[in-house]
Amino acid sequence: MSHDCSTPTIADGTYVFDARGIARRFRHAAIFGALDALHPGERMRFCNDHDPLPLLSQITNVFGRKVNIEYVSRAPGEIVIDFIVAA
Repeated sequence: MSHDCSTPTIADGTYVFDARGIARRFRHAAIFGALDALHPGERMRFCNDHDPLPLLSQITNVFGRKVNIEYVSRAPGEIVIDFIVAA
């Protein structure tokens, strides 16, 4: 399955967040800020070069059931995760 994380998909409530273009020291703050800005029913499609397991744990601890996590792709070098804000 191929994913183009450079093209925003907003019509269906999905916002693309490509972490690969953000300096590592700013990534977590940017991701948490983006998740906090989403409205119920919206989703953020997160693209990264590695599986961010510590980040996912932090998101679960901070947001709990408010944010659902769904993998779209776990291909090496092409991790795509949808973060969906519960309605």
